[in-house]
Amino acid sequence: MAQHWQETLPVDQYIVASGGLLHDYDRKVLTFLYQPLIGPACLSLYMTLWGELEENRLWSQSGTHHNLMTIMDMNLKDIYQARQKLEGMGLLKTYVKNSEEGRSFIYELQPPLTPEQFFLDGMLNVYLYRKVGKNQFLRLKRFFSDKSAESEPGYEEITKAFQDVFLSVPTQALMHNEDSAADLEVEVDNSFIGRGETSKIQIDPAEFNFDLLLGGLQESLIPKKAFTSKVKEAISNLAFLYGIDALKMKNIVLSAINAGNEIDIEELRKAARDWYQFEHQDQLPALLDRTQPLQHKAGIDKPKTQEEELVVYFEKTSPRQLLIDLSGGAEPSKADLQIIEEVLFKQKLLPGVVNVLVQYVMLKTDMKLAKGYIEKIASHWSRKKISTVRDAMQLAKSEHRQYLEWAEGKKTPSSSSGKRKPVRKEVLPDWFGKKTDGESQQQKNAADVDPDFEIEKKKLEEELKKFKSGR
Repeated sequence: MAQHWQETLPVDQYIVASGGLLHDYDRKVLTFLYQPLIGPACLSLYMTLWGELEENRLWSQSGTHHNLMTIMDMNLKDIYQARQKLEGMGLLKTYVKNSEEGRSFIYELQPPLTPEQFFLDGMLNVYLYRKVGKNQFLRLKRFFSDKSAESEPGYEEITKAFQDVFLSVPTQALMHNEDSAADLEVEVDNSFIGRGETSKIQIDPAEFNFDLLLGGLQESLIPKKAFTSKVKEAISNLAFLYGIDALKMKNIVLSAINAGNEIDIEELRKAARDWYQFEHQDQLPALLDRTQPLQHKAGIDKPKTQEEELVVYFEKTSPRQLLIDLSGGAEPSKADLQIIEEVLFKQKLLPGVVNVLVQYVMLKTDMKLAKGYIEKIASHWSRKKISTVRDAMQLAKSEHRQYLEWAEGKKTPSSSSGKRKPVRKEVLPDWFGKKTDGESQQQKNAADVDPDFEIEKKKLEEELKKFKSGR
């Protein structure tokens, strides 16, 4: 597992470049459309790098990451994580060169999508709607749109075409000699200052099993030519967005076929959205369906112990799926999902770490997701910069006594108090392992005989077996 300090050091040099001329209007797009999805730290990094570019230029002066840390008042780990989010969102391209003088980077800023591209994207607009809600989404849509000239009643276009205004000239007048030919060519290693078309976020079509989908559609007589590159890109994006496998995608594709035996992409999006909302009680997907990032995984290929099995399970499972598994397949409540979403976005905890937190809290609070309690521990883990499942487990073990006091709402006993509150007997996750010598033997005995504990323990063991068998 690569740590941030293995990828970037404070002494490493960097230069900022721009993949296209950035306009002042882009600030509004980044602030109001992208910031709800990537967070203020990512926006701050983008704006800081942008600020290093001189007006109407594509390259900045060289600097070190230590300077960047000082300017942003952020540690290198947070900057590295923010950089990765910008890369994933298509707002940054990163290049690296290793030489005898050291390591250097080029951070090439990518222009954001235009408001039209964003609101018609099919992925980002859905995530934004889920994040900000209907009213704010519609408000933003109105903010970034206005009526067109064509919509004004009573007006008709009388614009002249090129050939109606300019006369043709003899062919000889347009010819150029060898000297001028070189001047008219684009110079090598140079590019014009301007702005090309912004690339949309695209999930690699190889991530989706098109062979299985096409095999299931053979009897439906849909021609293969209907699966154009744009259609395949749309299918792979929708499969990622809504979690649709090839078998379920078959019926969605069939419902999007038009009279010309072509796949209507807009109908395909609508059908996929309707399917998801039907399956999830009119909800839209959120980014909390994501799992632990690869760079923060333990890299366990073949788990040998139960603890390693749990580590792999927590890393490959989304927080939402964990709640479903813990409830025996039932969909989590909206309130529980909101708690998880707040922990992910406000406390900046990674999905695998949140999974450890959820299991720990639920086993300590009789399978209830206590909002105040989970937020208090999440805040502690956020301050401790916990980013891996193993670190989360270890911290839960070392701070167990403190968390027990938080759960019971204990305060420092007054010297005048002659009574002691009874210690609540609790259950703990299996990954706690052996108890320390100072821990109460009564807690161990209580865990051994508590029927609720045994039931939940069996549930988790069954889920692990399903996970290992490739459920």
